[in-house]
Amino acid sequence: MIRSRYIAAAAALACAAPLLAVQTATAHPAKSAAPATASASAAASGARAAVRAPAWQKVGDGITSGVSGVAVLPGSRADRTDLLVARDNKKPGENRLAAIRLRPGAQPRVRPLAWKGSRPPVDLEALDAVPGRPGEYIALTSAGTGYHLRLNADATAAHTLGTFTVPGAREDDNYEGFALSAQRHGLVAVWADRGEDSRPGTLHAARLDLARHTFGAPVTAAFRAPYPAADVRHISDVVVSPSGALKVSSASDSGDDGPFDSAVYDAGKVTVDRQGAVRLSVRRAPEPLGRYTGHKIEALACLPHSRRAVLGTDDENAGGAVRVVPGGPC
Repeated sequence: MIRSRYIAAAAALACAAPLLAVQTATAHPAKSAAPATASASAAASGARAAVRAPAWQKVGDGITSGVSGVAVLPGSRADRTDLLVARDNKKPGENRLAAIRLRPGAQPRVRPLAWKGSRPPVDLEALDAVPGRPGEYIALTSAGTGYHLRLNADATAAHTLGTFTVPGAREDDNYEGFALSAQRHGLVAVWADRGEDSRPGTLHAARLDLARHTFGAPVTAAFRAPYPAADVRHISDVVVSPSGALKVSSASDSGDDGPFDSAVYDAGKVTVDRQGAVRLSVRRAPEPLGRYTGHKIEALACLPHSRRAVLGTDDENAGGAVRVVPGGPC
């Protein structure tokens, strides 16, 4: 079991903090809580406080056992957390999805799932549950190919219901985040090219017609992480709350043996106005929610009906780990 410290955010920025971009687009509707705050208080002077949080739990050893996406499975409860995780493997026979059960005081139980209904994807980098459809998920590859999945009754296999490509995907893009939010007029999807060092990450948002696997007109905004500073992927995952609050993780990756470093930010908000236009607002100064040294966070999820978040890491040769923390991105 790997131990690390969770560095809580400085006192929260005012909700009226300036925004980097507010962009809108209009798309046709599909036919047919208060913003999160830092999980631990900081000193009034603004200095960060070091807080010991629950330890990371290993969920696999080696480069094929990292966690590149995470979603919460139905049936999770106070004494048990069930997760579905994506793995960015590329070769035939390597695992793409796994179910993980976490219990207090027990080692994680990890069970690989079979992939059915299509050729196994190459380089899955993001995963989210479909709101209002228990057992259905969207997984996204680094190239921008999305897979609409449904788990079978005993959660031993994932069946492909359909595929799509995110709008505007280019050969040099590298997508590492995808999230869904149920808002007026239906589903809104948010996806992100990770960026790298001097090139910022790019957030995209659009309405998603899941029946047709098509998107409305997307809006975009750039995002730069203040930290980490070197070998940085500005966006390594995204999560959207029911209210539209947009949180991102950022990570430093200097190679398969590390060292790694990560941070989580309140990046802004995605909403749909009364006319059906998607609006993407990104903070000029992202609000830091936590720093996590020694790990490369690539997966974020919120536990339903709680303020607890699940973080997942792809630590390359060191394998993968998960951690449940209070507050933070949720």
